[in-house]
Amino acid sequence: MDRGCMIRKSGKPELQNLRKVMAMEYWPRTLKKPRMLKRGDRVAIVTPSWGGPACFPKRFEAGRKHLEEAFELEVTVMPHACKPAAWLDRNPQARAEDVMQAFADPSVSAVIASIGGDDSIRLLPHLDLDIIARNPKVFLGYSDATVLHFACLKAGVTSFYGPTVMAGFAENGGMHALSKEAIRRVLFSVETPGRLPENTEGWTDERLDWSVPENQARKRRLHPPVASRTWQGAGKARGQLIGGCAEVLEMLKGTDLWPPLDYWEDAILFYETSEEAPTPSTVARWLRNFGAQGILDRIRGLIVGRPGGGVPAQRHDEYGAAIAKVLAEFGATHLPLITRLDFGHTDPMFVLPYGVNAELNCDAGTVSLLEPAVSNLAENPDEWR
Repeated sequence: MDRGCMIRKSGKPELQNLRKVMAMEYWPRTLKKPRMLKRGDRVAIVTPSWGGPACFPKRFEAGRKHLEEAFELEVTVMPHACKPAAWLDRNPQARAEDVMQAFADPSVSAVIASIGGDDSIRLLPHLDLDIIARNPKVFLGYSDATVLHFACLKAGVTSFYGPTVMAGFAENGGMHALSKEAIRRVLFSVETPGRLPENTEGWTDERLDWSVPENQARKRRLHPPVASRTWQGAGKARGQLIGGCAEVLEMLKGTDLWPPLDYWEDAILFYETSEEAPTPSTVARWLRNFGAQGILDRIRGLIVGRPGGGVPAQRHDEYGAAIAKVLAEFGATHLPLITRLDFGHTDPMFVLPYGVNAELNCDAGTVSLLEPAVSNLAENPDEWR
């Protein structure tokens, strides 16, 4: 019997759900935008990689408390999020179960990573992209959370590269004003965010021991604000945002979560390095792979976050020079390249929404979001179901 005909003739709920799954399209170019956040929304904290909450519970609690008090959100911690780090390391399936449960729960409006790590790639066999596709909601995190962002991307749901509970919301001495403004403008409003805010307060990557209670109230030392730098390109370029942490993108290459080549067409690649501070030559080798795949021929521009991991400010331009050299090797000297931007492993940080149209202004060295990153589904909550 033709299964498609059987489904069309049946009104049974399980067959209706099967019809939705069969119609699911992966790697759609137009993404579903989750509902914007509002005061009183319930958000779920997950730990998709390193078990930081159990290692530094006071730091975790500071971030959770900030979500509740500064953003007036109701926070729930998923069952395995605070398990011992060694247990979480042995149980990637349990970490994935938390993520899937949070997405499937209709009372949860957002899923937020507690912290990064280095092995979210192990969740891949345990992720159900159909659940994400049928339940679009805010997913927020950075670094190793890049894996889950690409899961959302393949499922066709906009997600958000931004602060985690322990690195961002739990910032020493309080969350940075720029980070807080970015959260409100991108996640709590259906207005077009426009130009990403200028950093006038400075930036930091100072490491303070999270195990020392006094450090939580001690603000980290700020470096003076430094303007972005346009290395090449002229005028304005537009495209859909896609990218993440360089080291995690390397783990994703060749997996089921790596986008097909045509998906990179007219995209703007955002790219940043972790606190492990890979050398400029290492970054160049990674980007040569993008060139060999044909990705650099497809994208409309490249924006690069300030390097983390204690790289001295006077060496930051070494990364820009290495990237520009790779672009030249692949005949992409026309491609806009802007560096020294505030996303990734320094604070404060912007929030970058995947799949949202952005504009690079090479002359001003700025990035603007050209459309809202969230939607107002309150009037029609079943729109994506």
